[in-house]
Amino acid sequence: MDTAPTNTSPAGPVTAVIVVAAGSGQRLGYGMPKAKVPLGGDTILTHALRGVAAAGIAQQICVAIPPGDTELHALCDAFARDLKAEHLRAPAPGGGQPPVVTIIDGGSSRAESVRAALAALLPATEAVLVHDAARALAPEAVFHRVAHALAAGAQAVIPVIPVVDTVKTVEPSTGDGAAIAPEIVTGTAARETLRAVQTPQGFDLATLRRAHEAAAAFDAGQAAAVTDDAMLVELLGVPVHAVRGASQSLKITTPLDLIIAEGLLEGPLGARWVEG
Repeated sequence: MDTAPTNTSPAGPVTAVIVVAAGSGQRLGYGMPKAKVPLGGDTILTHALRGVAAAGIAQQICVAIPPGDTELHALCDAFARDLKAEHLRAPAPGGGQPPVVTIIDGGSSRAESVRAALAALLPATEAVLVHDAARALAPEAVFHRVAHALAAGAQAVIPVIPVVDTVKTVEPSTGDGAAIAPEIVTGTAARETLRAVQTPQGFDLATLRRAHEAAAAFDAGQAAAVTDDAMLVELLGVPVHAVRGASQSLKITTPLDLIIAEGLLEGPLGARWVEG
């Protein structure tokens, strides 16, 4: 295993990383949960877990998988055994221990999976990073930047990258315009102020729990409008800080994304060590 499986930042808060891996993966077209889809000879989830462990910031890794998925449960169990074996072969300086791996059944939505994982965190946990398994190639440096911001006092921090495309707002066409095209442009966003948001997103644990408790009362429309944990924290009025993300932290959602991720893995330097 090519990870450094021990926590390397004892001066910071006691940190857990939640890995959300309960998605169906329908848009990838493999007919299986996305976490099982092969990527560079391993599964997407395996790559994600290796990245979390290699970052060395977590005392606990909590993985949310599809309910009843025995294959992914076995994969996580094997990963936990590998972490312990690696630690026995090469103990970390200072007596650090490998992270505890906890496996839980995810929910029908991302928010439900995160809430289930929050309930399974170790009592001493002070900070939590929420990471999508679909961003399986996120570099270790991104985890470090998020963890550093939390240690410096942020209650919420997200990795972002600049938006390079021009972004328009649109609305459905009406009248004669509907025969020309289905939508019409209503404005152009100021690109210099836009950022594409990635994971892992980091939070003070008490803050994220409070945000999810508030979200539990949302109606269906409100819940559907929330696309990440940072939005829930924003609704509390808590400042959300932004650090630099990485282009390799792409979210593997479509077959094209998978092709790009395969290409990154085959590159001469390896995906995790080439940021941009």
